[in-house]
Amino acid sequence: MSRTAQQNAYIQQLREFPAKLRRVLDEIPAEHLDKRVGEGEWSTRQIVHHLVDAHCFAVYRIHLPLFQEKPMLPDWDRDDYARQADYALPLDNALALLVTLHERLATLLEALTPDQWTRIGIHPTRGELTVEQLGAIYAGHGDGHLKQIADIRAVHGF
Repeated sequence: MSRTAQQNAYIQQLREFPAKLRRVLDEIPAEHLDKRVGEGEWSTRQIVHHLVDAHCFAVYRIHLPLFQEKPMLPDWDRDDYARQADYALPLDNALALLVTLHERLATLLEALTPDQWTRIGIHPTRGELTVEQLGAIYAGHGDGHLKQIADIRAVHGF
């Protein structure tokens, strides 16, 4: 398929992110995974589980416009999810899921036709988003959370 350099960059970011996250997590002692920057902020463990949930939504959100005309894209309350019991689980399974989700996202985006990149979904708060815009959002999503993890590490000195 013919893709733009920017589309290839999104795909590459998605492919590389799980390993990038794993390298960061390998540097954090297990006893520090639940530390937070402040009250109401997420811990590293919650951030990793959030990434899994967000990127599950990504797979779904990117598929919808491929098969429907301007579908409504589901929204979710990230903080409600972060308060659930599964966000306290160990990270091995979450990381494995993230690897799988990113492989799916990258493979899906690699196979898109130029017209499919321009298909539109309707986000409840952002409005119309093309598949390419969704790809860009999720390609960069993890980097913002890596900064959160770096902030936690800086505050707590580990």
